[in-house]
Amino acid sequence: MAGALPDGSPVPEDGSLPDSATAAVGKNGFAVYVHVPFCASRCGYCDFNTYTAAELGGGASRDSYASTVLSELSLASRVVEPGQVDTVFFGGGTPTLLSADDLGRILDGIDDAWGLAPGAEITTEANPESVDLSYLRTLRRHGFNRISLGMQSAAPAVLRILDRKHTAGRAPQAAIEAREAGFEHVNLDLIYGTPGETAGDFAASLRAVIDAGVDHVSAYALIVEDGTRMASRMRRGEIPYPSDDVAADRYLAAEAALGEAGFEWYEVSNWATSPEARCRHNLLYWTGADWWGLGPGAHSHVGGVRWWNVKHPSTYATRLAGGVSPGHARELLTDEDRHVEDVMLRVRLRDGIALDRVDPAGARQALANGLLDPTAYDKGRLELTLRGRLLADAVIRDVV
Repeated sequence: MAGALPDGSPVPEDGSLPDSATAAVGKNGFAVYVHVPFCASRCGYCDFNTYTAAELGGGASRDSYASTVLSELSLASRVVEPGQVDTVFFGGGTPTLLSADDLGRILDGIDDAWGLAPGAEITTEANPESVDLSYLRTLRRHGFNRISLGMQSAAPAVLRILDRKHTAGRAPQAAIEAREAGFEHVNLDLIYGTPGETAGDFAASLRAVIDAGVDHVSAYALIVEDGTRMASRMRRGEIPYPSDDVAADRYLAAEAALGEAGFEWYEVSNWATSPEARCRHNLLYWTGADWWGLGPGAHSHVGGVRWWNVKHPSTYATRLAGGVSPGHARELLTDEDRHVEDVMLRVRLRDGIALDRVDPAGARQALANGLLDPTAYDKGRLELTLRGRLLADAVIRDVV
């Protein structure tokens, strides 16, 4: 389970926001995130706000979860009126541990409360072993049009280190089934740099992703978080810590293989076969849109106010049953806060950011170091080179 939530200012019992925050809600887009905190088992590297049945305890139930989320949605619809919802993303946890009909109920509730925009992107995450063709077809009937499957690796030994439960071939097969069920967009997630992973293992994972016919790939370097089982194993010396040099080699391998297969990067860790295949929900996050996060531990942002819900599902349900906002705390972002976050996110995008939004001395240094595209720079844009993508965090530190 994730660590303690940060402190902040109290959230009003009715969840109300300052007029300054709601005045222009949705002007730059509006998204809804739905957190489903249930998992069948815990992966060794995971520190998300998720719970297995043994960890959940009393007072919270999968069976009643959709109704509880709809209670928060009812509160939310009294607080903001965004006009329409551009994207919805169900994450977790494993959203597909709920029935497809329950996920559909929540989606219908969002449509009833705020209205889904024509052509809205509706995504759910899924573990490959948690879905089959029948389940996927039911999701599609409810309006879901994008799915993100947690593949992580095609190597059985790597999956064991990560404590993943699906077999090596299940994720690509689930992606094929999603296409058969009518999903317009399918993503497969990869993790690289796991201890024991070889270059051949990762090459096989990339081949499996490409052969599955997906139109989007996310690939992330393994991050070892304090408090996880994997961190404990590393401290005991059972497995080695990840290597930055290996992670860089894996990233270059991903760029080469995916580029040859027709994918183009649009964010440092994300590739798509076309602009239409890019994850619109994440792009809204990265470009300063408003969003409401439903569910325990979910974060929201509207008009410069950010807040986060209580973590445990039973506390979340109890608050809502009492007619009280599940918000744990919130903060009002300053103009400087919002500027820094905007730079941090936009620098990672293929489209980059205008040079007049960043520190000029830092940008000149990054250019001299070969981290920025000189043609874009001459046109007043900061855009990363391939080497710059490997060192994106350093570029961000220099230009903020």
